[in-house]
Amino acid sequence: MTSAANPPQASPGEGAVLAALAKQFPAGQFGRYLLVGMANTLFGYGAFALLVAILDRVVPHGYIFASLISSVVGITVSYLNYKWFVFKTKGKYLREWARCVAVYSSAIVINVLLLPVFVFAIRRWTNFFAAAPYIAGAVLIGCTTIYSFVGHKRFSFRT
Repeated sequence: MTSAANPPQASPGEGAVLAALAKQFPAGQFGRYLLVGMANTLFGYGAFALLVAILDRVVPHGYIFASLISSVVGITVSYLNYKWFVFKTKGKYLREWARCVAVYSSAIVINVLLLPVFVFAIRRWTNFFAAAPYIAGAVLIGCTTIYSFVGHKRFSFRT
């Protein structure tokens, strides 16, 4: 029996796993990543909306071009924000940018593969049939955020 004075202790294996996991998320760095990520998202969507407003008037299906242009610009702005404010690396701009694109691209592939699986599971085991894509998308945003942070930390910026 445990009490407030004697809380349950983690086994040695659990302690090592928790310590290794905590090491991936240094104090303050993940918080900065989330804040910069929110700003990046607002910027990227704003750029997309602005480009749609401009391009839809002059090009058929301008939203497609707006999506492509805003994605490249958004990834580049995100990369610079993460480089300067989160991971604080020096030099290696082109190599880090290419790695950043690779992390984002792999996250997109993972989302495309997992989204139908999650939607199916939610529809199968809950009563949220119409809401299933939204719920699945929200869950995947959380997973992608953690995946991208670790990918940027260990691959893009190698801090």
